[in-house]
Amino acid sequence: MNIAVLSGKGGTGKTTVSTNLALALKANYIDCDVEEPNGFLFLKPDISTEEKVMVEYPIIDDNSCTSCGACVNVCQFNSLAKVKDDIMLFQKLCHGCGACEIVCKYEAVTYDKREIGKIEKGTAREINCSRGVLNISEPMAVPIIKELLKNLSGEINLIDCPPGTSCNVVNALKYADGAILVTEPSEFGLHDLKMAVELVRMYNIPFGIVINKDDEKENIIKQYCREENIDLIGTIPYSKATAVLYSKGEILYDDLHHKILFDNLSKETKGVLAWS
Repeated sequence: MNIAVLSGKGGTGKTTVSTNLALALKANYIDCDVEEPNGFLFLKPDISTEEKVMVEYPIIDDNSCTSCGACVNVCQFNSLAKVKDDIMLFQKLCHGCGACEIVCKYEAVTYDKREIGKIEKGTAREINCSRGVLNISEPMAVPIIKELLKNLSGEINLIDCPPGTSCNVVNALKYADGAILVTEPSEFGLHDLKMAVELVRMYNIPFGIVINKDDEKENIIKQYCREENIDLIGTIPYSKATAVLYSKGEILYDDLHHKILFDNLSKETKGVLAWS
């Protein structure tokens, strides 16, 4: 079963929930937040393999190219531009669709590959861990996310999604059988939670909500869950002790109080999601 952990905004505690819940569920941890994959800072796995992620990009042969502009006109991503009598390529905008090569009548376009990031895999505390790392200045994370998720095991896989509701999240969510939405009891948290809820409902994915930094009182998130008939998996109380452990880069699950908390979240997750 593949469980996606996402949030409508950054800073809600998505990775905190993901890493500790992975330990409670004894699940494979997969960090798809490739622009800032910080789950390994807490789990500290022994990395055993590292694999480059490559994408294709066009190469234009100046000797064959007539600068007719057919490749420019067909490109939907503006990675090609005609400047006077020359065709300019913006490599990092190219999606490798191959359309420019197809429409070129002069066979002036071929493809090569370049590295945009890497995938690291290892183990920590008897669970398998993997993450994607996007190279600095690279704009497209989706190829790494797809490569990271293409051969998931039949076990429990916990997917730590990117923050927000962008195409990066959508591509991670495509592999999910269930979802956990992490939020905080604030107006910003509620605003962005609603977008995340709309996204998982669009894909008809069973989901529940975890409230981080909960004040243990009635709040706008709990009220929203009741009004929308959304299952509340559980809460993580607002606590100085939690913040201290987090600031030290320590796993909350090692602390007895937090272990009980995440074991309960694990149990409730199994109840809320269509478990298999």
